[in-house]
Amino acid sequence: MNILLVDDHAVVREGYKALLNAMLPECTVFEAADGGQTQHVLQVHSIDTLVLDINLAKENGLLLATDFLVKQPSLKIIFFSMFEDCAILQRAMQTGAMGYISKSSPPDTLISAIKVVSKGQKYIERSLAVNLANQLLHADVDIATKLTKREFEIFMATAMRKTRPDIALELGLSTKTVSNALTVIKRKLKTSPSEFTELANKYGYLGKA
Repeated sequence: MNILLVDDHAVVREGYKALLNAMLPECTVFEAADGGQTQHVLQVHSIDTLVLDINLAKENGLLLATDFLVKQPSLKIIFFSMFEDCAILQRAMQTGAMGYISKSSPPDTLISAIKVVSKGQKYIERSLAVNLANQLLHADVDIATKLTKREFEIFMATAMRKTRPDIALELGLSTKTVSNALTVIKRKLKTSPSEFTELANKYGYLGKA
């Protein structure tokens, strides 16, 4: 089995690569620091499991995951994140990912997640799963659940301060379609595009500056 670790901190990658090599000697472990490097490794090697940090520098793992899965539907993605917020966990699993664990969890949790996911089963760290179940009963609805996939992409691109023409080009849409979508998003979120960056930061959807 080939595993790819994606994290923008070299010390994190090296630490977990050493752990995986020790605990799963039958596996080959690759590493990448960003979306571009990840895409290159995916093209060159046959990766079975992708361990992906949500909060990469200047990139969002949730959006990257969606793109990776479009190109390689059989890829098994495990989100490995500092975020323990249930709203983000929900959105992460909606991308088609197979697992979600916290960076604060014991090292052997990652090993367990990889073993479970390799069998085609989903894995959510137990404490996070319990919190998610409780939050679904009585918590406020996260912004992402109010938007369609396309609206969320436009919201995130705007939050990253991309222009409407740039968003249109990136997503293969007309500028008018982007403008119309922003009108809908404004109504759904009850806020203006100028506040999208602050809102995305609040919910942990933006990478580190």
